[in-house]
Amino acid sequence: MAVFTAVRTENQNGYSETNARMEDLVKDVPGFLGMDHAQTPGGLGITVGYFRDADALTEWRCNVEHRAAQRRGQAEWYESYTLHVAKVERSHGFTRGEVPQSPTGA
Repeated sequence: MAVFTAVRTENQNGYSETNARMEDLVKDVPGFLGMDHAQTPGGLGITVGYFRDADALTEWRCNVEHRAAQRRGQAEWYESYTLHVAKVERSHGFTRGEVPQSPTGA
């Protein structure tokens, strides 16, 4: 899992197009499982990318187009960012209206 937290600059020329391209491109990485996004009105964004293993994440990190987007982000779009890479040990969720199940499934 990769957790990317960023504060964006006021200059966002080309960001939306590049972001859409990266979202399409990462889907082609074997072992990519999905992503979640959150954004505040003030420009703080969090993207969590889920990958099956470290090899999948390495493939994404080394992708030529992704590397070029990273350089442009540093030069133009991000005031600051932090990247955390971690393993998910456990995960669970809740959706209102669904009947909860016990851990045993009974």
